[in-house]
Amino acid sequence: MTTLASNVRVGITGEVSVAPVGSTGPTTSTSALDSAFVGLGYVSEDGVTKAPNDTAEQIIAWQNAAVVRTVFTESFWTFQLTLIETKGEVVELYYKGSTIAVVSAGEWKVEVGAAVPDPRAFVIDVIDGSKHYRYYIPNGEVTERGDMVFASGEPIGFDITITAYADEDGVAFTEYSDDAAWGYS
Repeated sequence: MTTLASNVRVGITGEVSVAPVGSTGPTTSTSALDSAFVGLGYVSEDGVTKAPNDTAEQIIAWQNAAVVRTVFTESFWTFQLTLIETKGEVVELYYKGSTIAVVSAGEWKVEVGAAVPDPRAFVIDVIDGSKHYRYYIPNGEVTERGDMVFASGEPIGFDITITAYADEDGVAFTEYSDDAAWGYS
């Protein structure tokens, strides 16, 4: 058995960016993003959680009550994070379908109504020293929003969960990396 401590990775820093669906996506883990992508600023210390969401049904045979097959009835990916930098792009993303408007010089407003569909393209960059991991979600959407807490000594957080929608080929996102450890031994 070969174990290499040098292959242990930590998501030390990174950035989450958003653009309209249809924007030109990245093609490598370090290529410059299209100008349509806007960084969403700081993410809470909990970072980003990438989660598979699979629902499986087991088919059980009459004979011996044995499981003979498993059928996936649902399979999708989500990315959960809490944005802690208050800026227009973050506010509009959190309040799905709302737009910030200028009231007067130095004064803005956002009229919040019922959530409406608001698909976007997302890029999530995760960096560990010189190693880069990039998740490109060409069609995703904020499908869950957490509570917003106002408390002394705590940042105001915009807790969101992004669901990555699969394309006609079944691809929900692409992960790029320049990490040599991804190569075969």
